[in-house]
Amino acid sequence: MQSVETMNRFGWGVRGNETTRDLPRDWLARQIREPDAARFTNVGTTADGLIALHTQRMNKVQGDPLVKPIFLAEVTAQMNNLLVTPQPFRERLAWFWFNHFTVSLRQGGTRGIIGAYMREAIRPHVTGRFVDMLNAVMQHPAMLMYLDNASSIGPDSPAGRKGHRGLNENLARECLELHTLSPRGGYTQADVTAFAAILTGWGVDMKSDHPGFTFRANAHEPGEKVLMGRRFAEGQEGGLQALHFLGTHPATYRHIATRMVTHFIADTPDEQDIMHINRVLHDTDGDLAEAALALSTLAGATSGAGKFRSPMDYATAVMRALSMGDTPSRPDDPHSPAYMLFTGFATLGQPLWTAPLPNGWGDRAADWVAPADMLARTDWSWRMAAYQGSGDPLDIAHAVLGPALRQPTMTAMQRAGSRQDALALLFSSPEFQRR
Repeated sequence: MQSVETMNRFGWGVRGNETTRDLPRDWLARQIREPDAARFTNVGTTADGLIALHTQRMNKVQGDPLVKPIFLAEVTAQMNNLLVTPQPFRERLAWFWFNHFTVSLRQGGTRGIIGAYMREAIRPHVTGRFVDMLNAVMQHPAMLMYLDNASSIGPDSPAGRKGHRGLNENLARECLELHTLSPRGGYTQADVTAFAAILTGWGVDMKSDHPGFTFRANAHEPGEKVLMGRRFAEGQEGGLQALHFLGTHPATYRHIATRMVTHFIADTPDEQDIMHINRVLHDTDGDLAEAALALSTLAGATSGAGKFRSPMDYATAVMRALSMGDTPSRPDDPHSPAYMLFTGFATLGQPLWTAPLPNGWGDRAADWVAPADMLARTDWSWRMAAYQGSGDPLDIAHAVLGPALRQPTMTAMQRAGSRQDALALLFSSPEFQRR
C-alpha cells in the first residue's frame, strides 16, 4: 500500500503535510514495538473519580460539580492526543478495543472514571495478550458499574440469604456474547447463569481511602460452578480461572479476529482474512501486537475503496487535515480544538463514550450513511474549514489523500468560490469519506 493509504486506513487521517519515509509495514510495526508515546496530563485515577462520585452521592449534591471537572479534563487530554498523536495506529487500536469492551455514559455512574478506564484497562494492553486486557477490563469499576455486576449477589451467599437478592447476569452475558466467545462459541443460558455466579462478589468499594475493585466474599455464590463443561472453584480465583479459559478459547480468537478484520479491512470480511488473523492469535497465545501487525499483510488491505469513516473517524480526520490542535487545549475553553472535536462527535451522531448498547458503535458503512448524516458532515466540515487560514487547499488534498484523490474532486476544488468552499468540497468528497 502507498504510505498515505496506510496512514489513513490504519490511523486517524494524515495530519497536514505529515509524511513518512517508512515502508507501510515498518510504519505500523514501529508504533507497535515502541512504548506508548501518549502523555495525559491533569487527569486523575479511577480512585479520584470514585471519590468524587461517592462524595456527591453522600452529600446529595446537585449538578455534578465534583465529577464534571474530572470528565472535562479527561475529554481534553484524550481529544488533544487524538489530534496530534505520533502513533495513530496504536491510537486506533486503543479506541477499537475500547469499543469492543464498551462502557457508556448512558448508565452506571461512569462519567468520572470512563477516561481512566480507557487509560488503565485498555491502553496498557493493546499490544499485549488479549486475556490480560480481558482481566483488566472485568475488574475495572467502570465495567462493573456499567453492567451492574456490583449489585450481583449470590442467592445462597450470606448477603443473598440475608437480603433475598439474586444474580445480575448482565456482565456475564455480555462477556460471553460480545467480549469473548460470541454466540458461535456454543454457550447456553445455563452457562450465562453459571458465569454470573462465578462473578458474584466482584464489585466496587466506594468507601475506602483508595476506592476501586473489591471481592466481597459474603456476596459470592458458594460452591463449585460448571461453565462450558469446565469446573471452577468458588472464590475470586475461580473467576480468574474462568476468564483465562474464556480469554484463550478458540472461539474467542475467531470472534476477535472477525472484529479486527471488519474494523480495519472490510465491512464484509473475507473468510481467509479472518482465518489468517485467527491463526496468528492462536499461534501466539492471543498476542494482539502480532495480530495487529498481521492486518497489514491481508489481501483486502491493498484493494477496494477502504472503510467508510464513522463520525468519530471523520471529525478527527478533518481536524488533523487542518493541522488543528498544535497548542494543547484547556478544559475550560469551549473554543479549543479538543472541545470542538468533542462536540463534533456529538453533532455528527457519535457522542464520545455514549454508545447506546454494550455492543458499542456500529462498524459498517450502513450504520452511518443516512442522507441527514451526510448533510451534517458537509455543514460541519464547512464550518471547520474556516479555521484553516493558510496553505493551498489542493496541496492539503494531495497530502491527506495521496493517490486516492480523484480528478473530479480536484476540478471542483479549483472552481470553488473560496478557500473555505474548496476545503469543504475536499472533506465532502467520496474519497475523503473513506479511510
